[in-house]
Parts: sequence; C-alpha cells; structure tokens
Amino acid sequence: MLHTQAQPRESRCRQVKFMELQFRWISGRKPKKRVRYRLLIATQCGPRGQKRPSEIENGQFIDQRFSAEKHPPSSFQKFIAPIAMEIPRNILIVGGGVFGLSTALSLRQRHPNAQITLVESSPTIPNPHGSSVDTSRIVRSDYANAAYSKLAAAAIQKWRSTPWGEQGRYTQNGLLLVYPADSVSAKEYARKSYNNVRQIEGDKVVFLPTQKDVLSVVPPYGEDLDVAGGYVNWGSGWSDAGASVAFAKQLLDKDGKVTFVHGNVERVLFDETVSASTGKGKPRAKGVVLEDGTTLRSDLVILATGAWSSRLVDLRGKAVATGQAIAYIKISDAEQRELENLPTILNFATGIFIIPPRDNLLKIARHAYGYRNPVIVPVPGATGSKETMSVSFPETGGPVPLEGQEAFREALKQLLPRFVERPFADTRICWYTDTPDGDFIVSYHPAYEGLFLATGGSGHGYKFFPVLGDKIVDAMEGTLDPELQKLWVWTEANTPSPGSVADDLFDGDGSRSGARNSNLQEELAKTKKASRESAL
Repeated sequence: MLHTQAQPRESRCRQVKFMELQFRWISGRKPKKRVRYRLLIATQCGPRGQKRPSEIENGQFIDQRFSAEKHPPSSFQKFIAPIAMEIPRNILIVGGGVFGLSTALSLRQRHPNAQITLVESSPTIPNPHGSSVDTSRIVRSDYANAAYSKLAAAAIQKWRSTPWGEQGRYTQNGLLLVYPADSVSAKEYARKSYNNVRQIEGDKVVFLPTQKDVLSVVPPYGEDLDVAGGYVNWGSGWSDAGASVAFAKQLLDKDGKVTFVHGNVERVLFDETVSASTGKGKPRAKGVVLEDGTTLRSDLVILATGAWSSRLVDLRGKAVATGQAIAYIKISDAEQRELENLPTILNFATGIFIIPPRDNLLKIARHAYGYRNPVIVPVPGATGSKETMSVSFPETGGPVPLEGQEAFREALKQLLPRFVERPFADTRICWYTDTPDGDFIVSYHPAYEGLFLATGGSGHGYKFFPVLGDKIVDAMEGTLDPELQKLWVWTEANTPSPGSVADDLFDGDGSRSGARNSNLQEELAKTKKASRESAL
C-alpha cells in the first residue's frame, strides 16, 4: 500500500527529494515498487531500488517499458499520490486575460504570502484587443471529450450559483447544436457531445432527430435551415465576457494582493543555472524585460499571453494565432424581445453561431480554422540567437474581410433571412491561440527552469473562467487531475518546415470548419479590390 506519511524503514521505505520530484517507496506483501511523481510521471523499479533511472524530463517516461506512453499505465495509478511542489514566493504573471487573471485569483488565495505581479500590455482590463472582451461567450458543457464536459460542468455550477454569474454576467438560454445531412464529422461530434452532456444535465438535454424538431425549438428561424438534426441543451448558456473579466480584476483590486504593471513585454529574462538533477546547464527564467527597458525580476514567470505568446516563447508546432470573424447587427426593440430568449445556435459543419441579442445587438460569429497573419519575428529564447521565424501574429483593429462577411450573409439566409440585407453595425477579428488538438498548454516549459505556460485556449477557454485558475495552480504544484494533465502537459512538437505556420498540424478537436491556410492580408486585399470595383 502507499504510505503517504510513512516513516523510513531501512532502505526500502524512504523519502527523498530530487529535482523537485518526490520519491515514494511502497512496501507491502507484493514486491516493492518505486513511484516518482511530477506532473504524473512514474517509473517502476525492482526491490530495494536495484534499477535506478538516469534522468527524467517533464511529461515523459524514462523507463523503456513506458517510453511509448504519454501517461502512466492504469495499473500504476493507484500508486501515484499527488505531492505538491513548492511554489516560489516571487511570481510574475504576463497577461491579464482569462488565463492570467484566473491564475492570479487562485494563487492569491492558496499562497497568500506570495508576491504576485501581473503585467498587462493594455492600460485597462479587459484589454480591448483581447479574446475575451466583448458582450458574449458561449458557456457549454457540450464536448465530445468527457474531460472537458466534466470541467465545464464544474464551471457552469459557479456561473449559476456564485457571484461570477450575477449582475447579468451569465444567462442560461440553452445551446442548440445542429448538423446538416452531408457532414459526417459534425454529426459524429454532435453524437459524442450529446452522450457526454446527457450524463451531466440529464433531461435538460433533448435530442432533435429532424429539421422539424430543430425548428420547434427556434420558431423565428427560417424554414430553409439546412440541418438534418441535432439536440438542445437547456443547461448551457452564455456569459458577458467583458463584464466578467472586469469582475475578476475587481476581485484582485479589492484585496490588493496582486500588483498590476502596465507595459509591453519585450522578452523573457534568463540566467544560466545548473540543474541539481542533471548537472547540466539549463536556462532559468528570472523575469521579463519591458519595451521601455524596465526589468521585472521574479522566481517564476507564468506566460498567459494568448495569441501574443509566439513573441516570447517558441511555440512552432504547438500553437498558432488564428483570427475568427465576428459581426454585429443592430435590431429593434421588438426584435430584441422576439429573439432574446432563444438558445444559442451552433452549426459545427459551418462553424457559424448566433448568440441571443443583448442591448439591441445581434452577434453572429464563426468558429473555424480562421485567418493566419504570418510575420517574421526573432526566435525567442535564452540563446541570444539572431535567427528568425515565421509565425501567425494578431493584427488588431481591422474589419472582417469580405469573405467572412459573405459567409455571415449566407448563413443569415437560412437562419434569419430578414437580416440578410441589414448592414453590419460593426465587425471585428477575435484572435484564438489554437493547438493541434484544441487542448490547452498548462505546463512547465521543459527547456527552461522557472517558466510556466498557461495558454492555448483554442477558442473554448473562457467558459472555464471560475475554475480555470485552480487547475492551473494544480498543474504548477504537480497535483493536476490525471485526465487534464494528460491533455495539457507540454508534449514534443512536430518540427514545421522553414517559413511555414504548420497549418496541417492544427485540426483542433473536430469542431472546426471552413477554409484552411486563409491569409488575412490576402483576404483584406481582396476586400479592398472589391470595394474599389463596386465604387466604379
């Protein structure tokens, strides 16, 4: 059995510390086993530790028997006990969005003596260019992956029953997920999602096998709606993103345990150090340097920088910034009353979704592969190399290209044809940080000491706001739930070809659609050309 508080018993039952890894010796009737744990890393050895492993890296198994595994075999799970790693006192968080604020909220509660500084590029929070800034974000437990369904269910309970959801920050109108007859992938995603969410919400989830059934849930929508079926989950809803980010900032301001600094981070500051476990030199993050030359030092740097991360850490093959189209339509008071209580509708075949209006603005958006904006930037890191790389990087403040606007018009023909010719009151591009499978990156960086990443939201991170910080701090301490650790830990990235943005690596979780390799600058050029031609 596992002795979590065992006293030493000769050499068979002892406890040592090694490179922030905790060793547990297990004794019982069966042969002794040694399990060592950091981010759920385990190695099995023989009696009395006769087989000693050489070296261990974050998220990998060194024992050859487990070399192909990304997670400890289930037979060893019972031997693995979460042992909290020591969190340093001086912590620097870069980024004041959902990942950064939620981390700060959890750290200041669980580590009240820590000195926490949060650096944000915008003088105001929420950042007007951030991904969680406008009127609404879908809050759903509807996932094909049960781990995310479970985590979302915990978050939704917070949205429903705590101050997080008060003062209009959360509205539970339901989510209508539909698919057309010709999309096998969308139907399969809906099937898996339905099975998962049905176990969580029960009778709140209603299967809709035909188009007629779908239209019975949303009578104002057009009869030309190109859907074969779907389901509605009345337990889902949507949240006012800008108001919720501001609420989180207010919580931090209230107790004053987090120091906020306004500035653009130019680079992470590294010092060379020697690892106690390997004897090899390994750069250690010691803070950041701002564009104005200011240096902020810390013992732990947490990058929660979203789509802007690629300037601070090399994420080629691991994450890419993608621009997602959003548009708003001004509606009348009567139209507001007619539509405000409908569920959000989401078509995973097209990626188009419409959220019920608030304040006479109807929002239509697209959850797709998105636009890329390739730019040449220096390769970040500790080497001081002048090497450059091509990455997609956000361009803010511009309109949605004509291609995106036309896609919205086409969708409105089916959904709400009365609005097809109505001008858009505004359009904007929301920048995601997409990962190959749509899983977050919540992990220590394996190449550096003292550098932790909390990014890769992949367009679905916002809904977890009330519970995300605790999970991030769990990962920092080495006690994250096994199923989430498996999804979020740093894994080896495929090396992209020179100059590429590695588009073929990023299929997401199966919920994306639309064109791939869509270049933002090329689409904007087409938009300008079409505008000139229409003026002639």
